[in-house]
Amino acid sequence: MEPVLYHVIKINGDYAIMKTEDGIENTVAMALLPMEIAEGDTVLWENFTYSIIKS
Repeated sequence: MEPVLYHVIKINGDYAIMKTEDGIENTVAMALLPMEIAEGDTVLWENFTYSIIKS
């Protein structure tokens, strides 16, 4: 599978709502994301793991 970049749009309780560059929206459980995740972060999904992209 190809790596995917997501932008965290909103954190809603136990879930983060994220959107790709192509506009595809995905809801992900916070338990799967890095602890320091925040709205506005860019996240890379690769090899079934999420990591925050530092800019």
